[in-house]
Amino acid sequence: MFKAVDVLQPAFIEQPLDQLWSLISPLYAVDESTWLAQLLPLAEPSSQERAFCTEKASELISRVRSDKNAVQMIDALLLEYSLDTKEGILLMCLAEALMRIPDTATADALIRDKLSVADWKSHLKNSDSLFVNASTWGLMLTGKVVTLDAKQDGTPTNVINRLVNKMSEPVIRQAMHQAMKIMGHQFVLGRNIDEAMKNGKLKCEQGFTYSFDMLGEAALTATDAKKYYNDYLTAIKAVGQDKSTSGSQASRPSSDPTVSIKLSALHPRYEVANEARVLDEMYRSVLALLIHAREHNVGITIDAEEADRLELSLKLFEKLYRSDEVKGWGRFGLVVQAYSKRALPVLTWLAVLAKQQGDVIPLRLVKGAYWDSELKLSQQAGYSGYPVFTRKEGTDTSYLACARLLLSEHFSNLIYPQFATHNAHTVSAIVAMATHSDYEFQRLHGMGDALYNHVMAMYQTLVRIYAPVGSHKDLLPYLVRRLLENGANSS
Repeated sequence: MFKAVDVLQPAFIEQPLDQLWSLISPLYAVDESTWLAQLLPLAEPSSQERAFCTEKASELISRVRSDKNAVQMIDALLLEYSLDTKEGILLMCLAEALMRIPDTATADALIRDKLSVADWKSHLKNSDSLFVNASTWGLMLTGKVVTLDAKQDGTPTNVINRLVNKMSEPVIRQAMHQAMKIMGHQFVLGRNIDEAMKNGKLKCEQGFTYSFDMLGEAALTATDAKKYYNDYLTAIKAVGQDKSTSGSQASRPSSDPTVSIKLSALHPRYEVANEARVLDEMYRSVLALLIHAREHNVGITIDAEEADRLELSLKLFEKLYRSDEVKGWGRFGLVVQAYSKRALPVLTWLAVLAKQQGDVIPLRLVKGAYWDSELKLSQQAGYSGYPVFTRKEGTDTSYLACARLLLSEHFSNLIYPQFATHNAHTVSAIVAMATHSDYEFQRLHGMGDALYNHVMAMYQTLVRIYAPVGSHKDLLPYLVRRLLENGANSS
């Protein structure tokens, strides 16, 4: 195993590409404590960086807390009913299940089952938000209504109770569905790309820019893959034709809107066992999208997925990046997840790939979105270790170590860093590390609004908003990943 601190030496990326590739696999399930001990020197700030970070993070937090518009209504509701509370889990289970239940009788039974067992009263007046307290009262009263027919005797009182219960069920059911639509408006920019661009114009006028993502999960059939391909193609053409979504710094190529692509949505057999098919069939599909994207000058970012697909995705990325159609473009990038133990050698391999090509790779650094499933899959398979860090402290350390490498002098003009985080301390640490301004921050649509309003005011740094596009029915898998991600690694 190589020494992590060596990556900060310019000579490290003078090694052959295949030699750097050989450093990736051995770290798949490396001992967590051993590897973290190596990452700590990279993540540890100097005394000057620490002082700057402490001062600026405190200032950012103070600004956000004093901002009356900092916490939106839905933010406050999600904060009160987070996934570390029984009631939060019940609401999430209820919301996800209601979308999949076709008949009203089963939906009413589910609502009755979930809302009647929660302790809603304990959340009353915990929040300063009138919206949250009103919602809590509603949930508390709803819980009482759905339990009115608990006793089944024929007394007049219980007959009336059952009547009230039956009359209330359609109202409660419709209210639950309406609540999901409200959440959809908070976290999804638009039902289609045209609506999303229209809704995003105000933020663009304020200096933000976007990366649009078409909501949806992995393709199960060729028909699914074709649908997602057409969705991406439509998005690329629409973004390319509508320059009004460019931010105020549109003179910089990096400030133009981009489109994010999920590889598993483009092929029903995107897996290691079908590597040959992926590098042939999927290569042709993605390349066709890239050709259209280059024609319209719309940058493309390949989203990161589960750990077992990492090396396959890198092979596909390399083949696409070396193609004549992409060569010299500089707007084809990908996402690297810092909770992966392989993140650091992946960054060095990508830097050398860009160096060989004489080009730059836009790279979004995230903390990671599949943490819970990665742990479960490793446990089910009986592996001796995990491909990701099991504690959020480990992920945070890895993120800062990767950030320092991305901001190093020998990575400039090879990698264009895009730091995705909602953490004021992480933002301040990155600004403290940076020796140049050729990078950007990214946040999720519906999250981190107040933080990044103040980040832009303080640092005049480009901020890109990752904006899901699609119907509210496609929201839940995305939203659950985001909430689990925030809970797992304090991003």
